[in-house]
Amino acid sequence: MPQSVLITGCSSGIGYDTAKFLKQMGWQVFATCRKQEDVERLHQEGFTHALQLDTADSESIRSAFDTVLQTTGGKLDALFCNAGYGQVGAVEDIPRDALREQFETNVFGAWECITLAMKVFRRQNHGRILVNSSILGFAAMPWRGAYNSSKFALEGMCDTLRHELHGNNIYVSLVEPGPIATRFRANALKKFAEHIDYESSFHAESYRRQLNRLEAEGSVAPFTLSSPSCAVVCVRALTAKKPKERYLVTVPTVVFWYLKRLLPTTLLDNLQRAAVKDQGK
Repeated sequence: MPQSVLITGCSSGIGYDTAKFLKQMGWQVFATCRKQEDVERLHQEGFTHALQLDTADSESIRSAFDTVLQTTGGKLDALFCNAGYGQVGAVEDIPRDALREQFETNVFGAWECITLAMKVFRRQNHGRILVNSSILGFAAMPWRGAYNSSKFALEGMCDTLRHELHGNNIYVSLVEPGPIATRFRANALKKFAEHIDYESSFHAESYRRQLNRLEAEGSVAPFTLSSPSCAVVCVRALTAKKPKERYLVTVPTVVFWYLKRLLPTTLLDNLQRAAVKDQGK
């Protein structure tokens, strides 16, 4: 029987490309999307087991897992928690509802998927968990407080789970991308417009600069990698005999990973602000 994997957030980007690669390798891929129209598109592309899963909806998560386990006879080899988006805005401008939405999708949904998958992994005594974090999961930068916080939370969850799984044949890994060419900016722009009254903000001028970046076509950050390049790393994490705890993707991620360990906080803060200076800081 082929290896099976459930992947969240497969409508585009890293989740989509990882699903394609694993399908080509003969895996039984349960590629999930929040919107049913994206599920139908994946069906047309040959993803037989594509299904709907909204990480902000517990009923949707449980329904998807029930379908997966009915299809596989109660087995699952791997889970890739990839779904997420970025809420842009200064901490002082993020309303509670926006923060709640950010955590429902990025954190609580991933947490619930993991708890359901762990019941299967414990029963079969093996499993693989991969969680899509970010360079912003350990290197906080301005204007991304909600997203930074959600990714820091995922890092803490995975580090804790790794301790709790020590000595078992169940592995948890983090993939930490830097700038990747996906629909991330377009999705962030929608949430920014939905939740931030930027004209009334103290940071209005900085927000205008950020809107130019969010609305721009193509890459706006140096060292940006393609989505398939990141997906190759995700496949490596899901197929390695003994996966690493973390997979750093892109030059900025590697650089800031080591700078955080070497530099005093004040100097690191200066560098992180400099990294987004064209956005008003």
